Amino acid sequence: MDVSTQGALAGRVALVAGATRGAGRAMAVELGAAGATVYATGRTTREQVSEVGRPTETIEETAELITAAGGTGIAVPTDHLEPERVRALVERIDREQGRLDVLVNDVWGGEALIEFGKKTWETDLTGGLRMLRLGVETHLITSYYALPLLIRHPGGLVVEVTDGNEEFNKTYRENLFFDLTKNAPIRTAFGLAEELAEFDGTAVSISPGFLRSEQMLDHFGVREENWRDAVEKEPHFAIAESPYFVGRAVAALAADPDRARWNGKSVFSGDLAKVYGFTDLDGSRPDVLGYFQDVVFGGKEGTAADYR
Repeated sequence: MDVSTQGALAGRVALVAGATRGAGRAMAVELGAAGATVYATGRTTREQVSEVGRPTETIEETAELITAAGGTGIAVPTDHLEPERVRALVERIDREQGRLDVLVNDVWGGEALIEFGKKTWETDLTGGLRMLRLGVETHLITSYYALPLLIRHPGGLVVEVTDGNEEFNKTYRENLFFDLTKNAPIRTAFGLAEELAEFDGTAVSISPGFLRSEQMLDHFGVREENWRDAVEKEPHFAIAESPYFVGRAVAALAADPDRARWNGKSVFSGDLAKVYGFTDLDGSRPDVLGYFQDVVFGGKEGTAADYR
């Protein structure tokens, strides 16, 4: 982690909703590394597997990683589509900690439902609606129950995690349900920014770049140690970032006493890296938006190495 956040969140309490794997896990771990007590939620435990079907990634393991990083990790199995379970989760946080300083809405798990290359009326309606429930309804339910606790102390932070910032998502995402699902957190952060301002609260929408999640690494048949081998199959993977890059972005944001300057904004992890100075695991600062705008879409001469 970036040394500037070392111990900066001691005494703070965070809830990372959707912390089983990928960006959610890394954000939970980096908040812990900054000293926070982190409640890590998700549907996959050592006894039960969610519809995502990845049994080796569990919230218990995430909690252990949080604690190993220097924080306090607490795993709470939660389906964020079930309001009563979310209410019970927040009541537990209130009972045990009496406060909530950071809420990260990262619930998703709908990758298998995306059907690219089809018109809306050609796609599976049930799958499309499920996608919206997983990526939008879960966030709203969690905010509904968690925000009254978060505003109890001034300076609370809400992070809405999505895919692409507002500028990037001006381009149609090739599936209407997916497009709506990934634009909704951007607008949610914008709306919550208005509502939280009087409580000195901040709401930000954040997106990782080309994420080297466990699922993406499996897709390319590589591991984090040899991820560059996948560039031969997908050249743009050269700009990929580890989940810990966006994790460090969230930790830096939470540790910034002037974080209100980001209120209502939509950012990539790379945008925050330029301001806060943190790096990815390999010491680089991938600028995925710049790379795609200039090289991929803009036709400018350059390689991913020029944007790391």
